[in-house]
Amino acid sequence: MSDTAWFTEARYGMFIHWGAYSVAGRGEWVMNRERIPYSEYVEKYVRNFKAERYDPAGWAALAARAGMKYMVLTTRHHDGFALWDTRTSDFNAAKMGPKRDLLKPYVEAARAAGLKVGFYFSGADWRHEDYPTAYARDWPKSQEWRDEESRKRFIRYYRAQLEELMSNYGPIDILWYDGCIPGPFDGEAANARVKELQPGILINNRNGPPFDFTCQEQSLKPKDGVWEACLTLNDNWGYHAGDNNWKDAREVIRMLVTAAAKGGNLLLNVGPKADGTLPEESVRILEQAGEWLARNRAFLPDSPRSPFAYNNCGILTWRGRTVYAHLFKAPGPEYCLAEIKNKVLAARWLATGESIPFEQNGARLFFRHIPFPLPDPIAATIAIEVEGVPEPVTEQKTFWVPE
Repeated sequence: MSDTAWFTEARYGMFIHWGAYSVAGRGEWVMNRERIPYSEYVEKYVRNFKAERYDPAGWAALAARAGMKYMVLTTRHHDGFALWDTRTSDFNAAKMGPKRDLLKPYVEAARAAGLKVGFYFSGADWRHEDYPTAYARDWPKSQEWRDEESRKRFIRYYRAQLEELMSNYGPIDILWYDGCIPGPFDGEAANARVKELQPGILINNRNGPPFDFTCQEQSLKPKDGVWEACLTLNDNWGYHAGDNNWKDAREVIRMLVTAAAKGGNLLLNVGPKADGTLPEESVRILEQAGEWLARNRAFLPDSPRSPFAYNNCGILTWRGRTVYAHLFKAPGPEYCLAEIKNKVLAARWLATGESIPFEQNGARLFFRHIPFPLPDPIAATIAIEVEGVPEPVTEQKTFWVPE
């Protein structure tokens, strides 16, 4: 296990799905969903993937403005098209499409912005002749390998690509596995080799042990130990020109606060267009959420799992000797918080530092003269200083909790 301290302190990162599929503008699974033959995929999408306005420094600057602390880019998705000059295949960005390595400038930009560097890598490869099937509607199973030799060849192929990624770009902070290689996929040996090449790297759980954190896709349900939730800004990972179902900044902050209350990270996805530019909606949403986070960030770093039950007006997180009540719904002129067992010493609006009068009567903590509507349209956070380590009046274990 590597040291996960920076990861839990960060709590917030940018996921980036970008590749030849971005030309199609119908999501990253377009090759599989539309049963596109390899030759057609190359002609229509790979050859037209030019990345002519690719500006990873701009991506990194946006991530920093949004309050994110790390980035994870798709080095290769399930379609098999690699964004670096891999020796394993000519199906890569240096030989086709952009005709250059797209990973090096990304790594350099992230480092220059003070962000941790992550590589997403899919174990699947629909294009590869030894992969069981390009157009499955379920992940292939172990019995679907053509034979043992084809399985071994494919394992050697994906491990050779990992060797390149872990050897040619300096220190890499995260390896984010995805996709499916039907077992036995020799994941333990692959991960052990990754750790040899990158001793400080953090690996997710999707290629088996040893790994450092578990991930939840499109879900904020917590996992045991160090965990991360990855979610989209609309309904797709890769760029989809017709998907306008955007989450707003308020929903982004609610997801981030929810993850923090459960002791987890949020890896929030953007899907750049084929030319490398980000949809205007993505930029606007992340900047608005980042402005809120800049005013209220104190609750976030290394936030432990909250012991407090759900609240009718918001979500409770804590750090040190402070409980943070994130109000997403206005309670009216009086707010009663009946969760904190500790003696309360002080309360203030987190964004401004302005003190808030309160009265503690047994298990009930009253805040009076709360503005209506709340002073922040995204969420208004009350920082409550307590005596000792924050504890709940009543521990909640099994009762239904709304997500």
